[in-house]
Amino acid sequence: MRAVIALAAGALFGAGACLSGMTRPSKVLGFLDFGGAWDATLLVVMAVALAIHVVAWRLVPAERHPGPPSTVIDVRLVGGAVLFGIGWGLGGYCPGPAVVSIVSGARGSLVFVAAMIAGMWLAGHAPSGKPDTAEG
Repeated sequence: MRAVIALAAGALFGAGACLSGMTRPSKVLGFLDFGGAWDATLLVVMAVALAIHVVAWRLVPAERHPGPPSTVIDVRLVGGAVLFGIGWGLGGYCPGPAVVSIVSGARGSLVFVAAMIAGMWLAGHAPSGKPDTAEG
């Protein structure tokens, strides 16, 4: 049942990304172009997502909520944020819409997703800077 719900949620996300135009890098880059022909579409998409998220958090029992996020600001966090911003600004893709866009076969989305997967792999294998507490 969980797989069916995940599939339905993914399909709904993909449909929303396509209908809103967020799978087109020109939409995202237009949002980042404050000095030119600024496109507020992404702002509307984010506002709707936030509103849905607020409602969802009200409907989910408190004990099912994740714990508080870490408050540590370290090199990994800042480096990841910088890389995300550079990739978003250069490619015009966010991770979700990029994955949706690969079905189009557009070379830009394929390159972006490949780079994103490589970055996730690197992040999973990068030293954390925390002492190893494993006992053995």
